[in-house]
Amino acid sequence: MKSYLTEFIGTFFLVLTVGLTVTAGTPFAPLAIGASLMIMVYMGGHVSGGHYNPAVSLAATIRGALPGARLVPYWVSQILGALVAALAVRFATGKTFAPAPGADVAVLPALLIEFLFTFALCLVVLNTATAKKTEGNSFYGLAIGFTIVVAAFAGGPISGGAFNPAVGIGPTVVNAMSGAGGYSSLWLYLLGPLLGGVVAALVFKMQEASA
Repeated sequence: MKSYLTEFIGTFFLVLTVGLTVTAGTPFAPLAIGASLMIMVYMGGHVSGGHYNPAVSLAATIRGALPGARLVPYWVSQILGALVAALAVRFATGKTFAPAPGADVAVLPALLIEFLFTFALCLVVLNTATAKKTEGNSFYGLAIGFTIVVAAFAGGPISGGAFNPAVGIGPTVVNAMSGAGGYSSLWLYLLGPLLGGVVAALVFKMQEASA
């Protein structure tokens, strides 16, 4: 139960930061979002692994760092955390938010960006937080957080910058329930990141085999 609670809390604060910075139009929102992920990883990494992202949990399961029986409960905890955070943003600001591709961006480029940067995120997580050769390091949270800073600055304007199915689901559901949008883009934030997690796990296994 403590792992699921930790995943809920970490995902909540990650999505809360996304929502508050995006709705306020904060210029350096990606830096705040990456820092939020970093501090939450340090907060709960030793308890749950500090995933806060269904794609990361999927990659960890394929890698063998998370038992398969715990994958769905992790997903449920993460999605609930994202939903509650999106509701908190609506209550605090009166606004809703949801990731969406940039103006005039076609579907395939948006999907590609979601895949590539989630792949990068998951590969960084696996190599810094689960690999034997980096075991016990103190930099894993910084590496993971700054992967999202890079992803959000570089890929956010193209894909909408979720890189996390929970970030796609929670805000999109609350936004749609508030009558401010629909679900047409949600599949991008499920398919792209989950594929990225799968490929990252396979690449990690190749890296470990050749080490």
